Amino acid sequence: MPIRDLDINLTDEQKAMRDTIRKFGSEVMRPAGIELDKLDDPSEVIAEGSVLWDVYRKYREIGLHKRSIPKALGGMMEDMDIMSSILMAEEMGYWDSGLAISFGVDGMPFALAALSPDPELQSWARDYVEDTECKMTGCWAITEPDHGTDWLLRSEATNCSECVPNVRAELKGDEYILNGQKSAWVSNGTMATHANLHVSLDPSKGMAGTGLAVVRLDLPGISRGKPLDKIGQRPLNQGEIYFDDVKIPKNWMIVPDPALIEGTGEMGLARVNGGMGITFAGLARAAFDEAFKYSKERVQGGMPIFEHQNIKLKLFKMYKMVESACALSRRMALYNAANPLAPSAPPAVASKVLSTETAFQVASEAIQIFGGNGLSREYPVEKMFRDARAAMIEDGVNETLSIAATEFM
Repeated sequence: MPIRDLDINLTDEQKAMRDTIRKFGSEVMRPAGIELDKLDDPSEVIAEGSVLWDVYRKYREIGLHKRSIPKALGGMMEDMDIMSSILMAEEMGYWDSGLAISFGVDGMPFALAALSPDPELQSWARDYVEDTECKMTGCWAITEPDHGTDWLLRSEATNCSECVPNVRAELKGDEYILNGQKSAWVSNGTMATHANLHVSLDPSKGMAGTGLAVVRLDLPGISRGKPLDKIGQRPLNQGEIYFDDVKIPKNWMIVPDPALIEGTGEMGLARVNGGMGITFAGLARAAFDEAFKYSKERVQGGMPIFEHQNIKLKLFKMYKMVESACALSRRMALYNAANPLAPSAPPAVASKVLSTETAFQVASEAIQIFGGNGLSREYPVEKMFRDARAAMIEDGVNETLSIAATEFM
């Protein structure tokens, strides 16, 4: 670390977790993320033989994919204390935010399956835990062509028959019939074998009439679009999923009552945005570290540019912003971990908004400090700038999330 580490009172186990992720990040994630970012065709990112699968296999060999699965099914959810989780998310975001998000959504369908008492679904969670060859991967299938942040923002305009999710599930006997489309922004969408799938169950209620299923994506009637070509987070595969008269067993609908979804609205906002806040506080710190290190090496006017007052002012402003984002994200995470059944959405959304905007601003200033070199793909700050820009839109547009969070203040 180029600046003083402010962490105190970390246990030996927490330090070991942080150091494990730091080693994995520096040796595996950062180099692979840069390599994947430079691929012209996003289909190459997930192709057989891509370095992406090497990263995934090494990630699973360490056992980090087990963190969202209960211990009873072979996971390590109960063994992961909140500070270790925070340190893990920060470090992942620091080394490559796109890969960090990919890892985060990868386990979602299997964590959802683990909540079911059904032996078949529990076996999915067990098999996922034991899968180090990455034969099972997950995605979070929520966003649609006509519905993005309105999954999170409820109002009279969205809770009506004129605002119905694209993917609908109709119960017929012991099966649900799925029809519709998920949009190109589904994370891990074209590489996943299983989906955490949000659907419409009651079209008359619009966005308030939804359910949540876990679905195998090799079923008849399921097809995919092309991987999305985008400016940032290119190591994160995203793409469309289509459902055409797809039949799933009734027991795969883990949340069949729309009232249950509506009743956990604040919990969903808190968990998703809280994770984003921690991850992109890590990216902000990475951009600052790169700028700080470069300022000590780059000589202009006969001295390292660090000695110029303008650069010192920029760096200290960036430092203040990064430490503020980290402090809020940690405080929020500690509070919500202590209140798992009633987490607070406003601090989680505030963390997401502050961290993503900080990451973008700090990465922009880092480019300015690098000068012309900052525009070159030879240095990582231009990639960090592009990755941070995507974060102010994904998992909810910052402005809309801010409006939604005020309803819970």
